[in-house]
Amino acid sequence: MPRATVADVHELARSMPGVERAEGTTVVYQVRRKSFVFFRNPRPDAFDPETGERYDDVIVFWVASDADKQALIDDASTPFFTTPHFNGHPSVLLRGCRIGELGRDELAEIVYDAWLARAPKRLAREWLDEHGLR
Repeated sequence: MPRATVADVHELARSMPGVERAEGTTVVYQVRRKSFVFFRNPRPDAFDPETGERYDDVIVFWVASDADKQALIDDASTPFFTTPHFNGHPSVLLRGCRIGELGRDELAEIVYDAWLARAPKRLAREWLDEHGLR
């Protein structure tokens, strides 16, 4: 199984219908002006516990529900995490340096689910139907 890369995040996000990359200093992928994957600037809430250095490679993925979020961050076999800043926010975080812990297919599922969580219902239904997933 091929391992996921950061380049795969970009490729997978751009492959979804109606996606635009928002202009700005960080990369933000949106569907109909709703973000579903974005790359964060270093922030005080995501840091190395040993050195205190802020992570400069955090990627945020939307999720459909808090249950989905908890399932991902509670699963010790995945590299997903959250911070207090994201309490109550339907998203999970992933460091780019750990993305290779996921297979490309696993990453694709995360990106597709992020897009589905934010896409208009009709567009999402069409995509699911096209891919035989409904």
